[in-house]
Amino acid sequence: MERVLDVHKRPFDPQHPVVCMDESPKQLIPETRDSIPCTPGYPARHDYEYRRCGTCNIFIACEPLAGKRLVKITHRKTKQDCAEFLRDIAAQYEDADTITLVMDNLNTQGPGSLYETFAPELAKSLWNQFEFVYTPKHESWLNITEIELSVLTSQCLDRRMDSIEVVRREVKAWEESRNNKDSRINWQFTTEDARVKLSRL
Repeated sequence: MERVLDVHKRPFDPQHPVVCMDESPKQLIPETRDSIPCTPGYPARHDYEYRRCGTCNIFIACEPLAGKRLVKITHRKTKQDCAEFLRDIAAQYEDADTITLVMDNLNTQGPGSLYETFAPELAKSLWNQFEFVYTPKHESWLNITEIELSVLTSQCLDRRMDSIEVVRREVKAWEESRNNKDSRINWQFTTEDARVKLSRL
């Protein structure tokens, strides 16, 4: 935990960006009946009945001190999907010396997925671009991307969407809007705070 908190204290450095990564499922749900649009004094109304159309996965990475985020919607959450997203992150920061990547300690995330997806030379070159920092088990709240995911859900995903294409289109618009606003996250929980509030540990 203290290692993650120390990483969050690092100053902004474009050559050594600190990027946080997370993922979340999104259920695809279409309307089964026509909704009633909003009118003066009344919100839009939707029938309680719905139909499930499977799920999709949301990968999100954010650089809190730069106000940048990158979002990718995939059909699944496999090691290969994760490796492809890591390559997308590396391409976003191709001029950086090292990318410090804070993420949950899941079996689909990390260096092993690179070697299962890409040729060894490419996997090694991608691995060399990252410094992997994992949050402890049951402490994913230390990952700043949890805040960004919460914003994405409340501003964009908190409604019924019936296909992955719709999710991709809406999330892309949200991502561009939020990046253009230079929206940053001001993380204030420090190691000193943790030692007081979590002294039982």
